[in-house]
Amino acid sequence: MATQSLHLHSSSPHHLHHPKLQYFPSNSQSLKWVCLKTNHSFAALKMIKKLSIFAIDGRTSSAEIKRKVVKKKLGVFVSGGGSNFRAIHQGIIDGDVNGEVVVLVTNKPDCGGALYAKENGIPVVVFPKVKDASVGVSTEDLVASLRSFEVDYVLLAGYLKLIPVELIQEYPRNVFNIHPSLLPAFGGKGFYGMKVHRAVIASGARYSGPTIHHVDEKYDTGRILAQKVVPVYSDDTAEKLAERVLHEEHKLYAEVAIALCEDRVIWREDGVPLIQSEENPNIYR
Repeated sequence: MATQSLHLHSSSPHHLHHPKLQYFPSNSQSLKWVCLKTNHSFAALKMIKKLSIFAIDGRTSSAEIKRKVVKKKLGVFVSGGGSNFRAIHQGIIDGDVNGEVVVLVTNKPDCGGALYAKENGIPVVVFPKVKDASVGVSTEDLVASLRSFEVDYVLLAGYLKLIPVELIQEYPRNVFNIHPSLLPAFGGKGFYGMKVHRAVIASGARYSGPTIHHVDEKYDTGRILAQKVVPVYSDDTAEKLAERVLHEEHKLYAEVAIALCEDRVIWREDGVPLIQSEENPNIYR
């Protein structure tokens, strides 16, 4: 089997609004022999292993190589502590998510998610404008800002404001949200946070769990991309259920972020998004 040498490289496109980005080649195709021609340190070799960089043989198309190499740019929206945002960011740090959070948008500039972003050098944009304050941007400026950051996907991670139509039109099929119930149950305006879990317990539902869905012009009505079932126990409280659902949220959003950054989200003819299996492109979930 012919093996092509692979060089570790990085490009550093400079941008007015965000720090220098690092790009590394990546290919998930495992070959029997791997030839790496590099003068980089052992630490760099560890990074190569972590990012699953393998030799590329002649059967790998240039389109596939480009898809694997170029990192997706993510814009994340939060209103609170941002634990799902942190889970996605940790996946990037660990080398599992082939993307980068280039901007964080929040309606609460002092929330935990915004503070975490600032600590990690991620620019923060406040939207919408805070009443009686000079902080915040208009819808037009928000769209322009995301465009300037060259955002590929918008991920809502506990953002409680309705997304403006202009943003949805700018990013058709590229805006996703996570909700702490199995939609379409317990969704819509007013269903967020502990209110969802209390409603689930009160209803007697036997199952709950997180849903990630495409965002349309209403609350929680977009087509469903991924769900994870969490059982509701007879002695459950809203707090206990919330803790278990949140644990699955973190895993599910990281999995979806991985799929998005690998271009494995496919849209059915009827407008339903599906995740293409990494192992078999003919299998969807």
